[in-house]
Amino acid sequence: MIIYNITLKADHTVADEWVGWMKTTHMPELLQTGLFTDYRLCKLLEHDDAEGITFVVQYYCDSMEDYHNYINTHAPGMRTKMLGKFGDKVVAFRTVMEVL
Repeated sequence: MIIYNITLKADHTVADEWVGWMKTTHMPELLQTGLFTDYRLCKLLEHDDAEGITFVVQYYCDSMEDYHNYINTHAPGMRTKMLGKFGDKVVAFRTVMEVL
């Protein structure tokens, strides 16, 4: 199993709106690609939130082929939508992991 892990810092002024948008729009839309089997949205605890609230989103897929298909086909449009809605109020750092 592959985990596409995205750590995001959301400005306090948009954090609640961002969480709502993630739950009702972005994450369901990503799942509709058929390339991921599940996802989790977490808030990072015991972390300095002075510059914004830190979240972690994990998307689970069965193979690197599915992950690369998403990155090449869907990711640019999904990222553009988030950037268009939240601009620089939400910044992201992405990693990919394999469950052993």
